[in-house]
Amino acid sequence: MASRVRLTLVLAVLLVAAAPTAAQAALKARGSTEQAYVLGAKKGQRLQLLDARGHVVGAGKPDRFGSKIFRELRPGGGYRVKQGRKLSRPFRVLRAGENPPRSFYARKKLKQGLNYVTTRDGVELAMTVRLPAGKKLSDGPFPTVIEYSGYQVAAPHDLLQSIGKNDPLAPATSTAVGSLIAPLLDFAVVSVQMRGSGCSGGAFDLFDYPTTYDGYDAVEAVAAQRWVKGGKVGLVGISFSGITQLFTAGTQPPHLAAIAPLSVTDDIYTGTGYPGGIFNSGFAKSWVVERMDDAKPAPRGGQPWAQALVKAGDKHCRANQKLRLQTQNALRLQRQNPFRTPSLFAHRAPGAWLRHDRVPTFLVGQFHDEQTSGHFAESLRYLNGRPNVFISVQNGVHVDSLGPTTITRWAEFLKLYVANEIPVIPDSVLSLSSALYGALAAAPAAPVLQSRFATMTNVAQAKAIFRQDPHVRVLMDNGAGPQGPGSIGATWELGFSAWPPREAKANRYYLGPNGALGVKPGSASTAEYTADPKARPRQTLPGNGAEDAWKAQPPYTWTPVAAGKGLGFVTPALTQDVVIAGPSSLDVYLKSSRPDTDLQVTLSEVRPDGNETYVQNGWLRASHRKLNAALSTALDPFPTHLKSDAARLPARAFTLVRVPIFPVAHAFRAGSRIRVTITATGGDRPRWAFATVDKGNARNTVSLGGARASSLVLPVIAGATAQGTPLPGATALRGEPNRSYVPASNGG
Repeated sequence: MASRVRLTLVLAVLLVAAAPTAAQAALKARGSTEQAYVLGAKKGQRLQLLDARGHVVGAGKPDRFGSKIFRELRPGGGYRVKQGRKLSRPFRVLRAGENPPRSFYARKKLKQGLNYVTTRDGVELAMTVRLPAGKKLSDGPFPTVIEYSGYQVAAPHDLLQSIGKNDPLAPATSTAVGSLIAPLLDFAVVSVQMRGSGCSGGAFDLFDYPTTYDGYDAVEAVAAQRWVKGGKVGLVGISFSGITQLFTAGTQPPHLAAIAPLSVTDDIYTGTGYPGGIFNSGFAKSWVVERMDDAKPAPRGGQPWAQALVKAGDKHCRANQKLRLQTQNALRLQRQNPFRTPSLFAHRAPGAWLRHDRVPTFLVGQFHDEQTSGHFAESLRYLNGRPNVFISVQNGVHVDSLGPTTITRWAEFLKLYVANEIPVIPDSVLSLSSALYGALAAAPAAPVLQSRFATMTNVAQAKAIFRQDPHVRVLMDNGAGPQGPGSIGATWELGFSAWPPREAKANRYYLGPNGALGVKPGSASTAEYTADPKARPRQTLPGNGAEDAWKAQPPYTWTPVAAGKGLGFVTPALTQDVVIAGPSSLDVYLKSSRPDTDLQVTLSEVRPDGNETYVQNGWLRASHRKLNAALSTALDPFPTHLKSDAARLPARAFTLVRVPIFPVAHAFRAGSRIRVTITATGGDRPRWAFATVDKGNARNTVSLGGARASSLVLPVIAGATAQGTPLPGATALRGEPNRSYVPASNGG
């Protein structure tokens, strides 16, 4: 008995010693995924982060809200935060993939309208439940999808009712897939606001682990609701809310039914932020600046709906602003990492998360997307061989993934794989489609078609037919339809079982004297140009014209290669159609008067009528020429972009520089000529610009023929033709500017 009393006393003493005092309890610290955050600290007084052994592993001062985030921490328990004499309770830093049990998600019951849901690390996310018109939760269960975004997605008002009004509580039109289109198709939608934006808590972190695993938590929390049909949910959305789907699917939430991402990027370094290792000072920079503005604390900053709700007294929204000053300066972070720093970029690459995607997937993207680019297609190889994966790729711009050639199949996919219902497109959607495209893109469009399954009654039979669709649909000549030049909709298509297509073979076209492109020259020669980024406009839609990219006929200013400021190489007139699909490579033996230079490669079609149609671009900073040997192929060079691999160009010597040309599919018609040009950066993209190393004084020399024979390598589909379709009008193809063909100074 005495020993029991002593043991009880010892335990009591230990518990008292472990319990924080009232003063200590004011310091709140909690672990997140490879992070920890502090709330309620004294402003300006130094904080120390202690590990389980009491060692100081981090330090810093809290902001004026009394908040601090410690990042890139080793997962494990026993962490504490100390400020003066105050000491937080011990907490655990979570590892990636350390997911809560199912019971964690069943605690919160979501109501129609705005909700606040607590994630695994205690941060609240704003979630708005939207139902089909005239419905209430008791009418369920409903097939349900989630749209997860950092744009103004969870603003609680109705988007359709707010069109034409200045309503700060309406969701952004960029979230229309979830806030408008899905409810019209009789889906319940949960609009999830990314941490660090709107009325959600936390700090915006450019796709760091906490944001990624918030996607997992959102799926599981929504799927646990009784009004969700089948206990599983899908993910929908375009652009930002398409990209988040790749991350979320990669975390493998057990109650995720399917994903349907539209217009995504695969890598925030090579795909958008640093194409070819060159900082994108155009769209990529402006997008990051906009996101940092969205992340400012309300009510003085941030998104309009958060400002309005804080002013109206929403206590959750106000409290959720407390970590906003801990948002990292993503622009500074990018500039401090001009190379592909693995610790920063590897887990922030959305395409890489597709390796772990195991659910049915419907993905659409454009090769000429003026925002995210055609580089997204490099990640599609991760989906090869997977069941129930349906990919559509096409020429065109950001909005075209919602076009009539894909939207009906998108709806079919969601109905079959999320709702488990026969797909039927409501008459209201069919009748509104023309007006919708006119309002969305200022462009006419092919009509939206009723589902091919609308008259069927057997879901399993319909799904079996849907599964017969090609793994990859390559939609051709988007813009060349009967509705007029630049109208939305493809006119023909190709089907493949993989991307890049296994049928694509590397055809090599050698650069020759006088601008020739074709057979290998019999003798060696050279061609020179001055790399001058000021020789042409920075963008094809300069200034406010960038907003016109979605129009049927954008006012492109795609100027010819300036005299002496670039090289052109062109084939003889083709005797038959040449169809390409996949990535390409320009293998250049280069010598420069400068230790580094930026290369821009442009692939185009010179038509029989004297016009020239843009096809695709590639970029590379010459010092980034070291390739990942394990990934690179004859068609697809993969520069590592690692700082340790960077190397200046040797003086007075030729060096092989393989420039990756972004993926594309295009049919060069018989009678046309294939052209490739080499210039300084700029002048070929509507919204991209480049922070180039070139100052207009680099004299670049390209070796032609001989032992150092430069060449263009294209992914030619043997035997493929344009299926008898006519050459599109000069300005018809969406996303592909046109100009009168002017030979470069070297003759090509």
